[in-house]
Amino acid sequence: MSKETLILAIESSCDETSVSIIKNGTEILTNIVLSQIESHKRFGGVVPEVASRHHVEGITTTVDEALIEAEITMNDVDAIAVTQGPGLIGALLVGINAAKALAFAYDKPLVPVHHIAGHIYANNLEEPLQFPLMALIVSGGHTELVYMKDHLSFEVIGETRDDAVGEAYDKVARTIGLNYPGGPQVDRLASEGQDSYHFPRVWLDKDSYDFSFSGLKSAVINKLHNLRQKGEKINHADVATSFQNSVVEVLVGKSISACKHYNVKQLLVAGGVASNKGLRSNLVEACASQNIALSIPSPALCTDNAAMIGAAGYYLYQAGLTADMTLNGFNSMDIESFSM
Repeated sequence: MSKETLILAIESSCDETSVSIIKNGTEILTNIVLSQIESHKRFGGVVPEVASRHHVEGITTTVDEALIEAEITMNDVDAIAVTQGPGLIGALLVGINAAKALAFAYDKPLVPVHHIAGHIYANNLEEPLQFPLMALIVSGGHTELVYMKDHLSFEVIGETRDDAVGEAYDKVARTIGLNYPGGPQVDRLASEGQDSYHFPRVWLDKDSYDFSFSGLKSAVINKLHNLRQKGEKINHADVATSFQNSVVEVLVGKSISACKHYNVKQLLVAGGVASNKGLRSNLVEACASQNIALSIPSPALCTDNAAMIGAAGYYLYQAGLTADMTLNGFNSMDIESFSM
């Protein structure tokens, strides 16, 4: 393997078309992201067929733009990494088939990457991972605690039993009249209110690291419905604050508990909800009080992007975990199947 390894990475699991060039798993040469938020706003959420069509329209030009911005050619690339899943199957297949075409045309190794592994390795683009570590994944489709003894070692010790945290944010946002995407707007509104509604904290079984947000979401919806039925005034900022405080208290509490139980050196936070200011500030305070090293990527690396896929793909490539032209996408995948 050459001293400098360049990975061209493709991410198309949902509503961002992204291509990145990553050097040695830690340095971003370029990270192009085409967002589809404006197209999906009118529907109040991501429409899979619309997302797939946008990926088809943008993938070729995005690859070209990434190569030009990085000032390299395909001949300089060592391997091509691509998100295999989980995600929207139509969207995934656009990226996978683009990666397969490039791998075939230029005779390059093809590296399949688990989307959540990518989110975890986004942290490695800004500071080294310290093993053993605990990763808290919080996004629109996932809420998990993953224990890692070393690179590419994934053990899921907790996950959501129903709604993912980002999904709960979007549903609560719609309930109080906020536009898609609702999560960032709830976070902004939460900084302006007070915890006056006292929504429940869902801890589940004793010593469980699993999460549940369906009951909390229902509690918010039912509370607002009852207030509207009575004609009482609703303070939307207080609703946002009360909801966010409930979510954050459970996420932080279970994460710190898991870190202490597994005696880890570092807590990583990954996924779109890692951009949440309320969550970030509470984690900083909690980790400082427990002497736990905390790593949260910059907001641009929290949302879906190809740089994180290239960062994880580098270690998979080093380990010789490549695929052939039969590579397929999966809307649901177990991250532990990628564990070494």
